[in-house]
Amino acid sequence: MFLKELGFLGAAALMARALEAAEATKKYPFPRTKEYELPNLKMSDENEVATWNNFYEFSTGKREVHRLTGKFTIDPWKIEVGGLCEKPMAIDVKELIDTMPMEERVYRFRCVEAWSMVVPWTGFELRKLIEKAQPKAEAKFVRFVTALRRDEMPGLVKLPEYPWPYTEGLRMDEAMHPLTLVATGIYGKAMPKQHGAPVRIVVPWKYGYKSIKSVVKIEFVAKQPATLWESLAPEEYPFESNVNPNVPHPRWSQATEWMLGNQDVRVRT
Repeated sequence: MFLKELGFLGAAALMARALEAAEATKKYPFPRTKEYELPNLKMSDENEVATWNNFYEFSTGKREVHRLTGKFTIDPWKIEVGGLCEKPMAIDVKELIDTMPMEERVYRFRCVEAWSMVVPWTGFELRKLIEKAQPKAEAKFVRFVTALRRDEMPGLVKLPEYPWPYTEGLRMDEAMHPLTLVATGIYGKAMPKQHGAPVRIVVPWKYGYKSIKSVVKIEFVAKQPATLWESLAPEEYPFESNVNPNVPHPRWSQATEWMLGNQDVRVRT
């Protein structure tokens, strides 16, 4: 009888461990944080958002990007975190999803081209990852780098004059701001490739090109890093690039914008 009970207890223990392992793998969708809901703004249509993408590594045509990502491999995917920090690491995106405080936030996303959208991103605050790396005091900026795979990203070959790979950067205080998100999903699902799968940065108060896609490296640096668009046209795409209706782009006004899916109607920014 005693041995029989041990058998039952052993089976129960194994079942408990299996349940714990299953729970450890987090799944979409994640809970939406009410603090970041935008009740006065209509959510953008998911299909419209999925087929309107700025991702020059694949194509300069926004309606073409989603058709050209088939060869892009996103699993496995590791991010190197290093530079001026105490605890450099190489961490898999799946591990980030399993260990970070994941949530869904609705953000308004504004492009420098004067269009915008309202979308629910899934992810976690970048500062949570930065805290794990423990940046040194001399680290004043964070530099981000996108994947560079010419055999998987056809746009790279068509734009050989661009200073690839795509790079972006933030001041340390901007990177540590609670609004700055490491996004791994959108619309309650894992991030599609055309949106920057499997992981991207989202900085809602800056123009969209600052929200770098398909990140492979995060580096803490002492000096302001060079970024792709600023290197190409600094007068049009400065490092700061904060959304500001009172500061026009050299070729158009930023005072108004159109919402994705309704190009004929312009509203105040």
